[in-house]
Amino acid sequence: MLVRYLIKYYKVSVNRACKIISLTRSMWYYQNKTNDGEVIDKLTELAGQLPTRGFDEYYKRIRREGLKWNRKRVLRVYRNMKLKLRRKHKKRLATRIKQPLKAPVSLNICWSMDFMSDVLSDGRKLRVLNIIDDCNREALEVKAALSFPARALVESLEQLREEIGLPKYIRCDNGPEFTSKLFVNWCEKHFIEIKYIQPGKPMQNGYIERFNRYYREDILDAYYFEDIYQLQKLSNQWTYDYNNNHPHKSLGNKSPVEFMPRFEDEINLISKSELESNFLSNLEVS
Repeated sequence: MLVRYLIKYYKVSVNRACKIISLTRSMWYYQNKTNDGEVIDKLTELAGQLPTRGFDEYYKRIRREGLKWNRKRVLRVYRNMKLKLRRKHKKRLATRIKQPLKAPVSLNICWSMDFMSDVLSDGRKLRVLNIIDDCNREALEVKAALSFPARALVESLEQLREEIGLPKYIRCDNGPEFTSKLFVNWCEKHFIEIKYIQPGKPMQNGYIERFNRYYREDILDAYYFEDIYQLQKLSNQWTYDYNNNHPHKSLGNKSPVEFMPRFEDEINLISKSELESNFLSNLEVS
């Protein structure tokens, strides 16, 4: 480049320009005669056939075909073609211990949480956060959003904390939101123990899995949604009906609110309904 610059703007000869920058004339006139076209074509073919393999296998296959190209040359072309694969490091989880799935004897002892995925009618992906109380299987939160990072998860739990308090334990899987530092630190701050299930063992979180099945059958698989607001409105209506009217066989065919009410007005409402049913049964007998 410097020789070309001197020749063009200072009108000196090639010999003079080379002496000025201490370059031999043979280097100036030298032209690389190496043609890497065959190597490029071969690497392109191998990359198309084996996109997940790396340079070592490509070079071994080249040698097995009898091509005597130098390893350094093939590697140079391989790098120039930007075929180098990014090595993915698998995140190692701590050992998860299997824990028995037992229903607590009172509310706010253990909550179960899980995420569900679906798509809107326009193809946008959405996620739904489900939280239930293991004691009476009450749905505490059914919240839909286009994305649900750990920050949004903590905000939902903070809102529940203000409304009904917090549990001693939270049972969940090993999803990135549940293993994030933000969520783990928040649980430590509020003295909540996280009960992680073993990877690939969803039935260790069986209460929320059964809840997810009902929700998917009744809502996600039953309707098309144009936006999150439509889904959230239906989810709120469904949650109210589930908590107040859905009979659980494990709860003696009672709904979550009937089995163990959370608020005083619910207790009064149940007592009133029981009195009315007893009064009607006495009338029928008489």
